[in-house]
Amino acid sequence: MASVTPYLDETSVETRFKIEDTCIFVKNGYLSETGLIENAAQTCAAIVGQSFFDDDDKDGSKNKVIGYISAVKKVQITTLPKVGETIATKGNLISRYDNDAFSSCTIASETFRNGELIVACTLNFLIHEV
Repeated sequence: MASVTPYLDETSVETRFKIEDTCIFVKNGYLSETGLIENAAQTCAAIVGQSFFDDDDKDGSKNKVIGYISAVKKVQITTLPKVGETIATKGNLISRYDNDAFSSCTIASETFRNGELIVACTLNFLIHEV
């Protein structure tokens, strides 16, 4: 497993996700391609999304934020992880634009299973309050 301790700062994030058989993205005992992209998106959106929350709002109850994948610029998936396995995902902010209505960003992501790179992608996001 890649040495990933959950982490978040202004330009990077690292998460772990244990694949359970109850996950809606599991098909035939494996996390689907869609599930891998969604995992990368959820992980990466935290980088910019955190700026919409107050420091004391640890559970997100004071704010409503929504994010959209506006473009999948690149995605390479080499293998699908099985139910019961844990994947580690890292994201790094490439660019960010903020205005009064929304934030737009580009983030590169890599997902590992047992230290092996299984997903590399670059995604664009739009994030705003609702």
